[in-house]
Amino acid sequence: MAMTAVGGRGVGGAELTGSLDAISLARDDSVAITTLDSGMRVVTEKMAEVRSVALGFWVGVGSRDEGPEQSGASHFLEHLLFKGTATWGAREIAEAIDGVGGEMNAFTTKEYTVFYLRLLDEHLDLGLDILCDIMQHPALRPEDVDAERQVILEEILMHADEPADMVAERFAAAMFPGHPLGREVAGTKEIVEQMGSDDIREFFERHYVPASMVFAAAGALEHERIVAGINSRFQGPWRSSTPTLRSGPLSSPVAVSVLERPTEQAHVVLGMPSCARVHEDRWALSILNHVLGGGMSSRLFQEVRERRGLAYSVWSDRTAFSDAGTFSVSAGTAPRNVKELLKVFTAELDRMRDGGITERELEVAHGKSRAETVMALEDSGARMSRLGSSLLLEGEVREVEDILATLEAVSVDDTSRIAAEYLGLARTLAVVGPFEADAFEDLAG
Repeated sequence: MAMTAVGGRGVGGAELTGSLDAISLARDDSVAITTLDSGMRVVTEKMAEVRSVALGFWVGVGSRDEGPEQSGASHFLEHLLFKGTATWGAREIAEAIDGVGGEMNAFTTKEYTVFYLRLLDEHLDLGLDILCDIMQHPALRPEDVDAERQVILEEILMHADEPADMVAERFAAAMFPGHPLGREVAGTKEIVEQMGSDDIREFFERHYVPASMVFAAAGALEHERIVAGINSRFQGPWRSSTPTLRSGPLSSPVAVSVLERPTEQAHVVLGMPSCARVHEDRWALSILNHVLGGGMSSRLFQEVRERRGLAYSVWSDRTAFSDAGTFSVSAGTAPRNVKELLKVFTAELDRMRDGGITERELEVAHGKSRAETVMALEDSGARMSRLGSSLLLEGEVREVEDILATLEAVSVDDTSRIAAEYLGLARTLAVVGPFEADAFEDLAG
């Protein structure tokens, strides 16, 4: 599926430094940002038309910040924080949230971890109580670690049974060999089995500090009340944050990675290196992504599905990290059709590399980008996610209209330059299906 990048230059709300007096918002008076004395940043967006509020802690640590012996620690910790504190038990947390019709969840990525709640505005204090407590005082009891270990091992097995998940993992490992970006977020069975409560607590104390956190909230709220609520519940003294492992060098990608599985369908990813998260080329790449595999009018959908009937689903992806990225095309097809599918992938990538896109394709991509960006922000949870991810990962919250204007400014010439630069890079192929390891060596590069 095509992904549209958001974020960039400019701040939607002026950043404050501790005091709540004389709040001055730069351009959008619904968004405000405060930096607390602890170093934590608090960002909110007031939505007058809703009765809900979404709250989330965005922590700047993920699987790429783990050493080889810690692989899976971020994900393990994510599973454990809602298991309770000295004040709250796991069942009490679940009953408290269910009792007010709220939602709670968490997820881990390669560069950050998120814990969030969504509930009615009248239950804001309950949400702050729970989130602030689990982020400071998780119990991390040995018995909870042992129980959740089994859940994570089942999750690892579940992903191993999903060829579409496995081919994505093979592609990442081939693009970033020997680097944490190439490792699976959940870790390996061997390391998860060995990880104890002391290991997880050490990881928590090293990385979960206010300076590495953003608290984001959106909905029926007042910024001053959110800041006061966090200040009253988040008490020091605080440890210093530990430098992450993100500066390690990236190795050259592997050309072909095949995992032999007796599957009914073969799953394929073909891609190449791309730009980092905040690189200016991301805007034109987002347009190329829409044209290549972003919808029913995309080149891949029309050629692979409509004209040839080679796949039910086919799409392109742009994945971006703080210092690297990938651009890829993916599909599942009958094993007998894989080589034909790869020829189509190669031909379409080459055609876009050499000829760029048309004015009509650009017009369609502009329209799709605008609609996707706007429709993705129609509830408090989506707004909270935009605030937290933008401030944590890019250091700012850009106004939606500025994002749309930047995408709208991308021209055919811009996309031609970007296509020639990125789509001409050496390609990496990952395949999961009934094939031997050397079955695609002739297609490498």
